[in-house]
Amino acid sequence: MLGTIVNCLAIIAGSLVGLLFKNGIPERYNQTVMQGIGLAVLLVGLKTAMVSDDLLVIIISLAIGALVGEWIGIEDWLDRLGKFLGQKFSKGAGGFAQGFVTASLMYCVGSMAIVGALESGLSGNHATLFAKSCLDGIVSIILSSSLGIGVVFSAVPVLVYQGSITLLASVLKPLLVPAVVAQMSGVGGLLILGIGMNMLREKKIRVGNLLPAIFIPLVWFIIQKMFYAVF
Repeated sequence: MLGTIVNCLAIIAGSLVGLLFKNGIPERYNQTVMQGIGLAVLLVGLKTAMVSDDLLVIIISLAIGALVGEWIGIEDWLDRLGKFLGQKFSKGAGGFAQGFVTASLMYCVGSMAIVGALESGLSGNHATLFAKSCLDGIVSIILSSSLGIGVVFSAVPVLVYQGSITLLASVLKPLLVPAVVAQMSGVGGLLILGIGMNMLREKKIRVGNLLPAIFIPLVWFIIQKMFYAVF
């Protein structure tokens, strides 16, 4: 859990620094910097999405994941949670929710969150999560300076999400073969692309409701193993 804890602390620290500059950075600078970060996020997502050549698995994962996510209503849950926290800790709930949801998705979606948490749980190697902590800390400065205090509370879903993967890693170890990890990373890369696009345009992709897609390759691998064991 060390890597995840450091990641959360980096997000909180970066967010607090960003809040100090909230009234000191002109809006046009914030907008341009966010657009630049959005382009960088697109690049990260593109490179990550190309780690797997199993296009059929990735396409099916996105389709099934979208159905599951819409049924659960993940993004609506995140939005309601953000508004609830906003009413408790901020005068403007709308802005709070936007910062909370945007930052939560950005920090949780992607191969670094998944692979880093798995490495932390399986071998005690926290290097990937430490690198992610540096990136998230920098991004949180930009996000909180433009989106407000909601970004600080995005550390909570990061702790729950990555911490859960780390704790479950020892149980899932026999199932996490390189091909499955690559497929999960490929799906995560496409979701990162979606986040980058959301940062650059008004019409949003409901990335939160696509989160279950990341785990569909693992479910498919389990089904295959069960099928081969029976037949």
